[in-house]
Amino acid sequence: MGHVWVEAKILNLDRTKSKKVSGLVDTGATLSTLPAKLAKELGIGITSEDKIQTASGIITIQKGRAIIRIEKKEELQPIWISDIIDRVLIGSVTLETLGLKVNPITVKVEETPLMLYSHF
Repeated sequence: MGHVWVEAKILNLDRTKSKKVSGLVDTGATLSTLPAKLAKELGIGITSEDKIQTASGIITIQKGRAIIRIEKKEELQPIWISDIIDRVLIGSVTLETLGLKVNPITVKVEETPLMLYSHF
């Protein structure tokens, strides 16, 4: 399967700043990631730090919160802010909370039902 790109809109928490971006879907990433320059431009603050596993080993990365809109769906998301990655990455938590999945045949993002497992 090739690379999957989506058009997304990233908004700060008070919705005063936003930017439309092309994001690379990374189903192996837990959270979505914004380049530090974009986070600063949108006024997205740092709330904490996480230790994450990368192909190069474990690193510490800053964490914040942003509103992400894809395919007319939007949610407040925890995001990583990176001074290493130069593009927007859309992680699995964002996809799942928006009810989206990657279709490997069409190589596009499409709607999928949200799940609730419960034993009654």
